[in-house]
Amino acid sequence: MKRQWGMVIDLDRCTGCEACVVACHAENNLATVGRDGAARGRTMHWMRVERYWEGEFPEVRLRFQPVLCQQCGDAPCESVCPVYATYHNPEGLNAQVYNRCIGTRYCGNACPYNARVFNFFNPVWDKPLDLQLNPDVSVRSVGIMEKCTFCIQRIKQVEIRSQESKQPIADGEIQPACVQSCPANAMVFGDLDDPKSKVSQLARSNRATRLLREVGAQPNVIYLRSVS
Repeated sequence: MKRQWGMVIDLDRCTGCEACVVACHAENNLATVGRDGAARGRTMHWMRVERYWEGEFPEVRLRFQPVLCQQCGDAPCESVCPVYATYHNPEGLNAQVYNRCIGTRYCGNACPYNARVFNFFNPVWDKPLDLQLNPDVSVRSVGIMEKCTFCIQRIKQVEIRSQESKQPIADGEIQPACVQSCPANAMVFGDLDDPKSKVSQLARSNRATRLLREVGAQPNVIYLRSVS
């Protein structure tokens, strides 16, 4: 069955709490670099929450926008990789093969969303913190590019269970860590090719927009514009 995984983020619901960022770190074995590393621009977040002001003083409001890999349908990062470490898979995901990446950073330079990070360090977790690592996700080594994968390990787990049980995947059964952790239910994940799925219905809303649409990257992350 052909699928196209995508995400809808309701900007009216997002409170900027960054629970999604913390959940992404915990799920995907992301290291923390500390204050010095952050000061050098070497943060390891696979997603970030942008803040911006709307309106004129004194009638001004603070808005938030989570930004992650947009899983572009026509991704600029894919055509520049000399070792084909980043490619488009049949389910609409912009996949990243970490053990093939040689860290040229061409993909990071080509990404208009600044959603890729370069791994400057071999991460070390002192005992007993090493026990928190997710066994379903590899710990990446220094010198490669990293990015959001829509928690592909969770997608594959559900797909394998579906094949074994011969039961279709229910809408909403797959939840990336950021979606699962969002207290405001601002994020919805699912199959954009299924017209009955919640994510597909929201993507057809008159509030739906894509980040930097004019670039032509055809992202699979759709934002619902603020109306309040």
